[in-house]
Amino acid sequence: MPRGDGTGPRGMGPGTGRGGGIGRGGGGRGRGGGFAAGPGGNCICPKCGERAPHQLGSPCYEQRCPKCGGAMTRE
Repeated sequence: MPRGDGTGPRGMGPGTGRGGGIGRGGGGRGRGGGFAAGPGGNCICPKCGERAPHQLGSPCYEQRCPKCGGAMTRE
């Protein structure tokens, strides 16, 4: 800033660069949105309402309902 009055080359100054500033997005949730439900819980069948315990390492949508055979979803 040559004159010390806040003027200078374009792209330089407050609010530029990677840091951004307060209120400039970058919520910090990481990749994928941060919606992992964790190891516990249940899977539920949207067709018949049957519940089954969630199995670690296997997403609910890959499990089949033990009652009707439909695809399960996370509760």
